[in-house]
Amino acid sequence: MAKPTTKQELIDYSLRQLGAPVLEINVADEQLDDIVDDAIQFFNERHYNGVERAYLKYIVSQDDIDRGRAGGPGAAGITTHTTSATIAGISSTFSYYENGNFLQVPDAVQSVVRVFKFDASVINSGMFSIKYQLFLNDLYTFNSVELLQYSMIKSYISDIDHLLTPDRHLRFNVRQGRLYLDMDWAAAAAGTYIVLDCYRAVDPADFSKIYNDGWLKRYVTQLIKRQWGQNLIKFQGVKLPGGIELNGRQLYDDAVTEINALMSEFQSTYELPPMDDIG
Repeated sequence: MAKPTTKQELIDYSLRQLGAPVLEINVADEQLDDIVDDAIQFFNERHYNGVERAYLKYIVSQDDIDRGRAGGPGAAGITTHTTSATIAGISSTFSYYENGNFLQVPDAVQSVVRVFKFDASVINSGMFSIKYQLFLNDLYTFNSVELLQYSMIKSYISDIDHLLTPDRHLRFNVRQGRLYLDMDWAAAAAGTYIVLDCYRAVDPADFSKIYNDGWLKRYVTQLIKRQWGQNLIKFQGVKLPGGIELNGRQLYDDAVTEINALMSEFQSTYELPPMDDIG
C-alpha cells in the first residue's frame, strides 16, 4: 500500500522500496520494529508535525498542597539526599532535603511552555477589578476615549499585574515527566484548576496519517537499508555459488549518504525551532 496507515504497512512499503519481494532483505523482524519505533520517536521529538499544542487542565488536590508546603526532614513528600566527604581528616555527612513540589504529567507531553495563573488579583479578576472598571466607565460609548491612550493604559496595567502577581516559575524535564512548580503552595486552594500550555506528541495509533508522512517513509526506508548493509558487512568478500559476492559495505555507505541528505532537508524544512529563554 502506497499510503501506509499502520506500523506493519510502513515496514512493508519500505521493504518494497528496497526491492522486496524480488530481493530478499536480510533484516530481522525485531530489527524492523526497532527501526520504526526509533524513527517515530525522532519524528515526535523534532518534527513540527510530530507534536500538537495542548492546554491541559489539572485540579489541585490537598495532597499536592501538603507536598508543596512540606519543609523539614521526615515530613510527607520530603526526599533526603545524603553524601559524605572527608575534609581535613574528618569524615562529614551532608544531608539535603527536597520537597515534592511537582506534578506528574502524561508521557506524551514533550515540553511545557507555561502555567496559566489561577489566583485572583485586583487587576484582572471580578467586576471590581481595575480592568473591568476602566472598560465600564471609559468605554461606555465608543468615542469616549482615544484608542491609543486606552492601549497604553492597558499595557501599564499589565506591567503592574506582572509585578504584583508574577507568572509561576516552572521546571520540566521530558525524561522525568515531572513538572516542578516553584511557588507559594500556601496560596493555592484545593479544588482549583491550573492550566498547562504544553506540546504533546501525536500518537500514530490515534492519528495514522503519521505513517504516511513523506519524509518519514523515506527516512525509515534508508534506516532499513543501512541495517541491511550492516548485517551483510560481515560477509564481505565471501563468494556465493555462481561467483556472486555480497557488497554490504556499499549498501551501508549508500544508506548513510541518503540519511545525511534527509537530515539536512529535515533541519532546514521540518525541524522545530529551538525554544530560547530570554530574560
